[in-house]
Amino acid sequence: MTVLTAAVVQAGSHLFDTAASLAKALDLVRDAAGRGAEVVVLPEAFLGGYPKGLDFGVRVGSRSDEGRETFRRYFESAIVVPGPETDELSALTRELRCHAVVGAVERSGSTLYCVALFFGPGGFIGKHRKLMPTAAERLIWGCGDGSTMPVVDCGPGRLGAAICWENYMPLFRTAMYAKGVDIWCAPTVDDRETWQATMRHVALEGRCFVLSAAQYLLRSGLPGNVHPLQGDDPDTVLIGGGSTIVSPLGEVLAGPLRDGEGVLVAELDLGDIARSRFDFDATGHYARPDVFTLRVDETPRPAVAQTAPTSTRRSARGRV
Repeated sequence: MTVLTAAVVQAGSHLFDTAASLAKALDLVRDAAGRGAEVVVLPEAFLGGYPKGLDFGVRVGSRSDEGRETFRRYFESAIVVPGPETDELSALTRELRCHAVVGAVERSGSTLYCVALFFGPGGFIGKHRKLMPTAAERLIWGCGDGSTMPVVDCGPGRLGAAICWENYMPLFRTAMYAKGVDIWCAPTVDDRETWQATMRHVALEGRCFVLSAAQYLLRSGLPGNVHPLQGDDPDTVLIGGGSTIVSPLGEVLAGPLRDGEGVLVAELDLGDIARSRFDFDATGHYARPDVFTLRVDETPRPAVAQTAPTSTRRSARGRV
């Protein structure tokens, strides 16, 4: 029997203070690893922040100067991948000999992306960019493409990630199931009770362990000079948590965690994956490829793809 110890971290980050959020992330990963965790998942947008309740001064057909300034602050709080923040997290996972999946906001050129970053005993492994930001998230984040949908081998199992409402995308889930995900990481800020049903459904459908890490964020976690729609009482709960760990047969192993920050730890019997897939494998024996097929395009889709001039390519081929 192979047992892997996993942890999900429920905590709020510091909006517009990436250095403080990084320090908190490092402490939380170390704390979870100190409890025996070999895989640690942190919430969506932990580095860079999730600006719950901010509207960035947007109305249909107009933007305000104040909103543009708020976006400037948010833009400057995002991280470059790879960069100094990923270097520090890499050093930590190398030291602790663990894997970590960390939610972040990535700055690439002049566009921001919501990402899940993968780290392991060898350091930074790769990233997944959220394919479809939800509702007003589209004001501040771009869309990922199919080139960043990794499945990471962590030794006894394979890790994949779906960020928040990507978990509602049936074709994305199917593509990830086909890659053989054993441990489904779900960084999120969805604190609704209905999220619990979604996590149990994904576990049952994918016959995989689900690790859902949500933020728990108070108004006091936002600077005083921004004003969320929920009000300015520092004790107002902006994101209410709900982190959970679910087995491949839909059993809740830990959580949901409410009413504060914390770390949930569970031992995952990886033999449960084969036991659960005995009677259901969504992209295997339970699929009907004679009826249904899915084409997945994992080609990188840059807006501008530059190639060398023809004469340069010819001269390069002629060199010895």
